[in-house]
Amino acid sequence: MFTGNPFAALSASISPGVMQGYVIVMCLLVVAGTLFEVVHKGSARYFFENWRNGQKKKGAKPVGGGELVSIAVQTAAVDVLTSGEFCNPQRRVAHLLTMYGFILYVGATVCMVFEFPTPATPTPGLLAFAWWIGALMVCAGGYWFWFFIRVDVAAEGNSPFRVMRADLFILSLLASATLGLLWAIAGGGTGVLFGLYILANTVLFAGVPWSKFAHMFFKPAAAFEKRVTKANGTAENLPTQTRDDPEQRQRHSMELLRDAPMDMGLGIKREAPRHY
Repeated sequence: MFTGNPFAALSASISPGVMQGYVIVMCLLVVAGTLFEVVHKGSARYFFENWRNGQKKKGAKPVGGGELVSIAVQTAAVDVLTSGEFCNPQRRVAHLLTMYGFILYVGATVCMVFEFPTPATPTPGLLAFAWWIGALMVCAGGYWFWFFIRVDVAAEGNSPFRVMRADLFILSLLASATLGLLWAIAGGGTGVLFGLYILANTVLFAGVPWSKFAHMFFKPAAAFEKRVTKANGTAENLPTQTRDDPEQRQRHSMELLRDAPMDMGLGIKREAPRHY
């Protein structure tokens, strides 16, 4: 089962050209949706203005080219590839499962549709295995997050079946992976499962302006900028973890914390917020 290419079976009903055209349209929708996000929400303008303002702030230290390269490598290795921004280890593992599963799932889909779309071109077993494992990883990480890790479920006691517009990305992604697996297990081809699978994929890739899909492109830029502001000393005008610098102490909005010990005010980290 894990070495079968469901798209090859689909070629008996739908021509490879149609399948490839659909994939291209979905890619174009992602690009168009992301550009719409950038223009509509002013994301690029925000990052560039923040960057310029950070360089002009009083006391900002110059950051050289070599240090910028080092920061970029750290951002890629820690914040992007290993999701180091998550303090909760369960949240981090769930995110990594979903992220790498999505990469395998989408990458294998593109390869199979364009390179091995029919039974006449046998699909390498490892490639088909990557598609199945990627979809299973998406389901494992996504359902774990949805039912057990979400803040409004784990910390606020809300029902896991409470749905908001912000959930469009994770729900459509889970629907795509789940329906894809069920469709492939059923033998591929056309039918109700295939129609639902196509609907889920269309919502996932066409719904970028209304979901959090584009955040995967913005988060690395935000993480890189945050590291640069720490390196030049401005720290986005926020208090840092040290209070031995008089200028840093004055950044605290609460006067009580300006001369307080470092461990004061961190009681919330002693236990999970589950007091609903």
